[in-house]
Amino acid sequence: MVFLGFLLVAAAIAAGAGVVLDNTDAADLVVFGQSVPGVNNEWQVFLSGAGVAVVFLIGMMLTFTGAARRIRNRRDLRDLREEHQESLTTLEMEKRRLERELARVRQSGGRRPAQAPQGPQAPPPGRPEPATTAPGGVRVAGGRSRIPATSPFFERND
Repeated sequence: MVFLGFLLVAAAIAAGAGVVLDNTDAADLVVFGQSVPGVNNEWQVFLSGAGVAVVFLIGMMLTFTGAARRIRNRRDLRDLREEHQESLTTLEMEKRRLERELARVRQSGGRRPAQAPQGPQAPPPGRPEPATTAPGGVRVAGGRSRIPATSPFFERND
C-alpha cells in the first residue's frame, strides 16, 4: 500500500513538472476580479493552483484528524463512564452483602455465624504470609485482589 502511494506521488510530481516545463506562454491570473501581480506565465498559474491544492489538503487533513480525535475521546469517556458505573454497582452489591452480614451478626447476639471467616488468616509461626495481592493489583476487603482498570485515554501523549 505504501509502495502504491509512493508511485502515485511520483506520477503526480512527474505530471506537474511536465506541465510547468511545457507551458511558457503569457498568462494572466485574476482572483475576485483583481489581477495577481507577479504571475505572468502559465507555469506560474499552475504553481499557484498547486499551492492552493496543498493548502486545501492540509485543511482537510486537520479537519479529519480533529474529528477522529474527538470521536476517540468520546469513545474513551463513554468506556470510562461504563467502567465507573460497573464499579459503583459492584461496590453497592458488596455494601448490601456486608449490611446483611452485619444484621445477621447483630441478631445472633454478637456471635459470628458458624461459616468460615472471609478475612485473611494469620499464618502459623515461622511461615510467611501467603500473597493476597496480584502483580500490579490492589488489596481489597477479604484479602481478594483485583487488577486496577487502565484506559488508553490516560496513556496518550498528545
